[in-house]
Amino acid sequence: MPVELTASQALGLWHQVSLEQVKAGDVDLTMRQVAILLHIYLVPPPHTVRGLAATLGVTKPVITRALNTMGEMGIVDRVRDDRDRRNVIIKRTLTGALYLEKFGDLIIDQGRQLS
Repeated sequence: MPVELTASQALGLWHQVSLEQVKAGDVDLTMRQVAILLHIYLVPPPHTVRGLAATLGVTKPVITRALNTMGEMGIVDRVRDDRDRRNVIIKRTLTGALYLEKFGDLIIDQGRQLS
């Protein structure tokens, strides 16, 4: 069933989710990192630096910097492609999956509070 929101309600929901995420003290991701993380977990793999750069319309170094930070957080992992050593495959992690599950639950909770 589609959810019908006004622009104001949608922004209010995003505001509440953002506030709760910051208050929780969880991993603090940039919008770019969120977009990368959601793409990795919602779009079927494989995911490469080159592919993510093309999808987001940015350069490979931009993706690499984001992945470096996200790797330090443990929410993604990178491995060399055994078939083509020039490619780096981006892998999902349990920490990343749990982060997104919790984030999804937060969105649901805040969405239920919309008036």
